[in-house]
Amino acid sequence: MRLSIERKPVRINPDPKRVIARFFFNGNDRAKEVIKRVMDISEDTAFGIISPLLQEYSKRHRNITRVLDRNCNKLKPLFKDLKIEYKSLSLYRKLLIGSYFTHEYSVESAAFFNPSIVEDPDQTELQEGNKRMIISFRAVGEGHISSITFRRALIDQNNNITVLPAGNYIDEAEIVRNAIYNKKLFFEKAAITQINVDLLKELEVKLDPHFEYSNLRRVIIDSQNLQESNIKKLEYDKVLWLADSYYEIAFSYDTDISDRVIFPISEYERKGIEDARFVQFKKDDGSSIYYATYTAYDGALIMPKLLQTNDFYTFKMMPLYGAGAQNKNLALFPRKINGKYAMISRIDGCNNYIMYSHKINIWEEPIMLQQPKFTWEFIQIGNCGSPIETEDGWIIITHGVGPMRRYVLGASLLKLDDPTIEIGRLKEPLIIPNSDEREGYVPNVLYSCGSIIHNGKLIIPYGVSDSSSAFAEVDLRELITKLREDED
Repeated sequence: MRLSIERKPVRINPDPKRVIARFFFNGNDRAKEVIKRVMDISEDTAFGIISPLLQEYSKRHRNITRVLDRNCNKLKPLFKDLKIEYKSLSLYRKLLIGSYFTHEYSVESAAFFNPSIVEDPDQTELQEGNKRMIISFRAVGEGHISSITFRRALIDQNNNITVLPAGNYIDEAEIVRNAIYNKKLFFEKAAITQINVDLLKELEVKLDPHFEYSNLRRVIIDSQNLQESNIKKLEYDKVLWLADSYYEIAFSYDTDISDRVIFPISEYERKGIEDARFVQFKKDDGSSIYYATYTAYDGALIMPKLLQTNDFYTFKMMPLYGAGAQNKNLALFPRKINGKYAMISRIDGCNNYIMYSHKINIWEEPIMLQQPKFTWEFIQIGNCGSPIETEDGWIIITHGVGPMRRYVLGASLLKLDDPTIEIGRLKEPLIIPNSDEREGYVPNVLYSCGSIIHNGKLIIPYGVSDSSSAFAEVDLRELITKLREDED
C-alpha cells in the first residue's frame, strides 16, 4: 500500500513589510550624549523634527506616540544621572528623545517557517464542517533573531485551507512580572546555566522558600553595590536574567491575531525563541487550555520553556525543569495519561524519549522511546509537534535527518494507554522535499511543529527549507493502516 500525500496549493511567505517598533539602547554613555544633544535644541526645533516623524510612522504603527513615550520613559535613570527633571520635559521633547531610542525591526524579513496549528478558541458563526484555526510560526528577522508570530486560517468541509490576510500593524505586548519563585527549583535551574556556584549559594540563603521578583532584585542590587569587579557584577546580572525568564505578556484586545508577536524579552532568549509546539490541552474537567513548548536561546545556551494561554491575548512563560527538560524538541501530549502529564523529548539530540510528571513544569526520568531505525533518519529522529489522539493510538509526526542533512517527515503510532509502546513506524518518509521545496535559507529541510485532524484527514503544516511554510494532507485511515502494515 502506498500513501497518497496531497500538497495543498497554499504557501505562506515572509512579509518584510511587517515591522515592529523596538526599544534600541547602546550603552549609558552614548545614550546620555544623545539625551544632552536633544536637550540643547529649542522647543520649536524639537517640534519641527518630531511632528513629521509622527505623521510618517503613524501609518506603520498602532499608536506610535505611546511607543515613543514608553521608550523615553525607560531612560528615566539616565535623566536622574544628568540631573534633568523628567516631569519638566514637554511631550514633544519626550517623544523626540524616545524616537532616537526606537528602531523598526522586520520580524519576518528573513524567513517564516516551522508552523504549529490548533483550533481557534472562537468557533462561532461557521458553516457545518468548517473550522477556524490559529497557526503559529517561527519568524526570523535581522540578526537571525526568531520570534513567534500567528495567522488565522479557515478549513472548510473539503479541507480547503484559506489563510486570512495579516493585519497592517504589529503590536508589542505589555510585560507583567508577578511570578512567585520556588527557591529550590529556581536555583537548580541557575546551576545549569553556568552561573558562579558560590554566588548562587550566597543569594540562596538570603531568600525565602518562595520569593517575588522585587525581593530578588533588591538582594542582587545590594550585593552588587558591595562589588568592585565588573565580572562579579555580571554574574549577579545573570541571576536576574534567569528571573526575567518568568513573565506574563498581554496584548491589546483590539489587535488581530496576526498583529500579536511574541518577541524575545529576557536575556536568556535574546537571540531567539524557536519552534513553538502549540497544543490544545484537555483538562480533567473537560475544559481546554493552550500550551506551547519552545526553545529560548541566548547565543550560547538553550533553555526549554513553557507558554500557556486561554485566549491568545495573554500569555504566561516559564522555564522547564528536570533531567528530561534538556536540549530541544519537547512536545506535550494533549491530555493526561493515567493521571500524569506526558511529554516527548529529545534530550540527547538524536533519539526520542517519553516522560511523565505530576507537575507540568518539572520533568524527570526520561525513558527511551525511539532510536534512528531507517537510513533517512540515521543522524537523528525527533518529533514534529504534540502527539495526536486517535482511537487506534497516538500518531506522532516525526522528522528524520539523513544523508546531506536532508530533513524529511515520518510518522509513528503509539499505544493509547501506554505510549511507551510503539505500535508501528513508517519504513519510508511520509513527506520529502520536492523540487520546489529544496531551495531556501536552509536547503533540503522539511519541518513541522504540530498537525491536526479535520474531516478524516491529517493536515500537516510544514516549514519549507527554513524559508516559508506549506501544507500537506493525508487520509487518516490510510495512514493508520500503513503504520500497522509497515510494522508487520
